Amino acid sequence: MATNTFILVLSCDDKPGIVAAVTTELAGLGANIAESSQFWDRQTNSFFMRIAFQAPDGMVRDDVERALRPAVDRFQMRTTLTDAARRPKIVILVSKFDHALLHLLYQIRVGWLNAEVVAIVSNHEDSRRTADLEAVPYHHWPVTKTNKAEQEEKLLRLVQETGADLVILARYMQVFSDTLSKRLYGKAINIHHSFLPSFKGAKPYHQAHERGVKLIGATAHYVTSDLDEGPIVEQETERVTHALTADDFVASGRDIESRVLARAVKLHLERRVMLNGHKTAVFS
Repeated sequence: MATNTFILVLSCDDKPGIVAAVTTELAGLGANIAESSQFWDRQTNSFFMRIAFQAPDGMVRDDVERALRPAVDRFQMRTTLTDAARRPKIVILVSKFDHALLHLLYQIRVGWLNAEVVAIVSNHEDSRRTADLEAVPYHHWPVTKTNKAEQEEKLLRLVQETGADLVILARYMQVFSDTLSKRLYGKAINIHHSFLPSFKGAKPYHQAHERGVKLIGATAHYVTSDLDEGPIVEQETERVTHALTADDFVASGRDIESRVLARAVKLHLERRVMLNGHKTAVFS
């Protein structure tokens, strides 16, 4: 029998019978569970679950939601049901450093990332040629102190008009306002370097080299009003030595940032990341 695939993510207070209630309703539809993950946060007594399942051919999202309604109401679940056949839409923001942007575009081209880039936005012209080669609309919106609010409103309108599911800051060197961060909460992912000690400002990899850092890394996280402190999605570190130059640090950093951001985007688009306060539950 032909099938179509859905992804259900849910969260609620933990109680006995949640899994049984959901899977019983799915079985009643004739659905076959392909993947299931769950997590109980003991500190908050919160339950999180992700189920990928195949439903009989011809069954649509409304049919599934209707069948799940008794379980949703009984446990007061917060749910999201996604048709896996739908290709998610993304908007990519970039400044001058384009390594993370290029890596995302390549992973989409070879099929590892299932996404449609509906726009590339930049405060510089540097990546316009890349956008033209990919046949992606390019928006050059310089940001100054006087027009920041106006440019952020343009970004919000772009997200709404394109139906974008995710905004990606691929080394976009502008800080979102509190208002924009709140309006895009859970729908915007940023990438930044990770060091101990932390280095802010210009040339962080050069600062790390001068201080003799032994580990460099990158963190992908959801954007919040607290700069670089949003819920973490993915991280990676790499060992470096005194024999490497500052340029070697920069090269390693570019590679790590690109990989970590791409993995975080993939996890988000596949509905494997669930917000849990200041943290995340990631079903990898």
